[in-house]
Amino acid sequence: MQIQVKMPKIGFLFMTVVFFVACDTHRKYDTYKSMESLSWDKDTIVNFQFEIKDTLSKNNLFINIRNTNEYGYNNLFLITDLQYPNGFHVIDTLEYGMADAQGNWLGQGFTDIKESKLYYKDNFVFPIAGNYQINIQQAMRKRDEIDGIQNLIGISDVGFRVEDSK
Repeated sequence: MQIQVKMPKIGFLFMTVVFFVACDTHRKYDTYKSMESLSWDKDTIVNFQFEIKDTLSKNNLFINIRNTNEYGYNNLFLITDLQYPNGFHVIDTLEYGMADAQGNWLGQGFTDIKESKLYYKDNFVFPIAGNYQINIQQAMRKRDEIDGIQNLIGISDVGFRVEDSK
């Protein structure tokens, strides 16, 4: 007599997620921070602290953004401040496309939340070992307006990822 065990759909989904997360061998650092009320205040600086020991290998650095359909723009401007262990800073102003010309989100996802993996630096070699910090701030403005958008609606999470560039 053979016993047949049926795995519930939620169990299958859980196992699939565990499989994909466990197989992410390129990841060195990957963390998200949630935005309260699905909005990103212009004065809120999201920061991530991470330790680097390897100063020889090349890395790809990503800023990860999760947005909902409430996000009302096709692009995203960010200001980043990468702080080295020795006090050196690299500040960049970046623009990323979030939607195509027809308004379709460029991010991935099956639900109303889309995840965009945005290149920050590629083939980057950390010059010294130690604790690094990256600060990320939204810098969105409406056309012909000086003041920035106080609350950027539709951003649910901001993340930062370091992975092997292989």
